[in-house]
Amino acid sequence: MSQLLWLIPGAPMLSALIIALLGGLLQRRHLAILATCAAAIAFLVVLLTWLAGAATSQPLQQTLYTWIAVGNWNPTIGFTLDRLALVMVSVVSGIGLLIHIYSITFMAEDNDQRRYYFFLNLFLAGMLILVLADNLLLLYLGWELVGLCSFALIGFWYREPMRASAGRKAFVTTRIGDMSLALGIFLLYSQFNDLSLSYLLANATAQWETGSQLATLTALLILGGAIGKSAQLPLQVWLPDAMAGPSPVSALIHAATMVTAGVYLIARTYPLFELAPHVQWSVAAIGTLTIVYGASAALAQNDFKRVLAYSTISQVGYMFLALGCGAYALALFHLVTHAFFKSLLFLAAGTVIHFSGNEHNIHNLGRLDNHSPLVRWTFLIGAASLAGFPLITAGFYSKEAILTATWSAPAGPLLWAFAAFGVLLTAVYIFRVYFIVFQGSRSNASTPSAPGSMTWPLLILALLSLIGGFVEFPVGWLAPHQWSVWLEDEFRLTVHPPLEIAYSLQFITSLLTLIGIGLALVLVRREQAGHYLTKIIFLRTGWGFDALYQTMLIQPYFSLARLLKATDALLIEGILHKMTHACLLLASACRRGVEHGVLDKSIAGLLAGFRFGYARLSATQNGLLSRYALMISMGAVFLLSYWLW
Repeated sequence: MSQLLWLIPGAPMLSALIIALLGGLLQRRHLAILATCAAAIAFLVVLLTWLAGAATSQPLQQTLYTWIAVGNWNPTIGFTLDRLALVMVSVVSGIGLLIHIYSITFMAEDNDQRRYYFFLNLFLAGMLILVLADNLLLLYLGWELVGLCSFALIGFWYREPMRASAGRKAFVTTRIGDMSLALGIFLLYSQFNDLSLSYLLANATAQWETGSQLATLTALLILGGAIGKSAQLPLQVWLPDAMAGPSPVSALIHAATMVTAGVYLIARTYPLFELAPHVQWSVAAIGTLTIVYGASAALAQNDFKRVLAYSTISQVGYMFLALGCGAYALALFHLVTHAFFKSLLFLAAGTVIHFSGNEHNIHNLGRLDNHSPLVRWTFLIGAASLAGFPLITAGFYSKEAILTATWSAPAGPLLWAFAAFGVLLTAVYIFRVYFIVFQGSRSNASTPSAPGSMTWPLLILALLSLIGGFVEFPVGWLAPHQWSVWLEDEFRLTVHPPLEIAYSLQFITSLLTLIGIGLALVLVRREQAGHYLTKIIFLRTGWGFDALYQTMLIQPYFSLARLLKATDALLIEGILHKMTHACLLLASACRRGVEHGVLDKSIAGLLAGFRFGYARLSATQNGLLSRYALMISMGAVFLLSYWLW
């Protein structure tokens, strides 16, 4: 099986190249089929790995070739598939395949499917490279490829200024985290002269003392990268606006893949965080604050997908909380169940929006009378799993496991209290949406039914949102910890509180969920008269982070840019004025000294040449990225040809 690892990222990468180079020769449906088949091949290889049990005994490894050879440093294009990576590639390829299938109908009428499926396949390949990479250099390549594709997919309908702006905002904000991660990689290389993950983690654990400055700084830099990609405080502002992309993109990026890349990064490099206990506790603190932030902001939103965006921020916060408490297997457990129910919610919401004339306001959607029963029931299952409805949903088991494990961590009761408050808010905001949009809508003969390519992903995800949690039962239950035991080779078992406390925490968590559902029903009835929640500007604007950054960062930056531009303009104007004056004096002197005016004509010709060159060169600076890319490519080809020659 190790010889087939390259097919997991290779199949979608090859499909993306075919679409880019030969896509103009293919019809729309052929583009969709090609992209979907590539995602299916990646998932099939992962499925074969599960069936063969190849990665359950020892990690699979495959080295394709040496990427760069610099002295004694020879980074490779190499992949490693252990149990951690196997879980991640299963989620990414499986959810990715379902979203490709869903997109066949959802994007059928779009005129730019070639670009859509190119970036969708490329995104999938980048995420799989990130997960399978056996060294930090290759991981960073996948990390940046994912960021590039998210920019293109979020701003897919770029002809609308607001959507294009959302893509740029996501790209710029995540670059902050990417720079932090790059600095962390540089620091690790400067200390160990290698970027192999296994080598780095083993040597860092052996050579660095717990709490040392290098360990702390490295963990902080890696945490910065994770915060940016996973949209945690304070770099969470890009995710709500990222709803500008198509609904399948929202499901892929914001549920199962890109936003969980930071969680995977911390889980993969957890020995570095255990060498920096203060940083590890900061991971838990950031996650806890983000839980409350995202859940409270979701309460005041009227946009269907924006509620789910803030929900994603909050749920990833639970994963960070688990990571900070040392419950790495449980963070991964919630990552998996969250991928199921959040993808389901996004796709169900996308179906409602798609068949409602692109209406996003939940109050307007609630007045419609044409919601499909299938969509209503699947959304209800996703909402119940997100809220952690006791016993019958996957979200209950993963979230309850994190809350119970939190109690035994440093400052555990305080962290638990915030996280439990997040459970209450989660039930309120998601069932507020359900009651507003679906309560009272009556299906009839004219109700539009979703085509099969949109229906099957909903049904599969609904089933997984119900049964996906049965791999890890709570403390004190029958056959607990199956998931944690299976991952014991990757992570140590989580420390749990005594059974009496564990049972009490489980009861309180279940009760909070039920109370939240009841509160949601009460709020909906009152909201019909007054829209109380949406009038809370602080919550509706996401605690005012955008306005804060606008005031503290963006406006000063533009003011400085305008000042420098004005200064440069005055300086250049003065220089040109002096040069022109000198040329005129020189021309006047030469005119008096040369009888036939030969020198005068030469200067006039030289000035005309300058004007011609300026006109031609200025045309290259026209803001068209495609022309810039062409010029860069031509220059690269020229330099490469020169070096080879």
